[in-house]
Amino acid sequence: MTRESRETMTSSTEGGTSSAPAEIPLVDYLALEPAPHLVANRCRQCGARFFDRRNACAKCFGTEFDSVDIATEGTVRTFSIVMVAAPGVEVPYVPAVVDCDGTSVRANLVNIEPTSDRVKPGLKVRLTTFPIGADATGSVGVGFGFEPIGA
Repeated sequence: MTRESRETMTSSTEGGTSSAPAEIPLVDYLALEPAPHLVANRCRQCGARFFDRRNACAKCFGTEFDSVDIATEGTVRTFSIVMVAAPGVEVPYVPAVVDCDGTSVRANLVNIEPTSDRVKPGLKVRLTTFPIGADATGSVGVGFGFEPIGA
């Protein structure tokens, strides 16, 4: 989705069009359409995947990349439960590394009790999005995390 299309998102109705607030992803690699998903840069030479822009592959030094959609479901590989953070940051929270069909994604786990009884390596999760705030024009920032499948 281009920046222009995000800024001018509208929904059609039988009587014309009505403007909906623009939704703007927190990071460039979060695509909101047609359904929320992450997009990585895949090295054409070795297949390594990276988020954000790259001048060269960290694995093979290749310089050509394709965009590839990342699976929206995955498995928690490792995590931490953060109990103390900077002022204004809600605790506890659970940063995790999620394996999404071979691509490692670092994100917080959401919609789960942040205890070692609930969060475990091997937990099956899926991508979810949520609003993180709005600006004066009504544009809504959208963040992402992973929630347990079945939540």
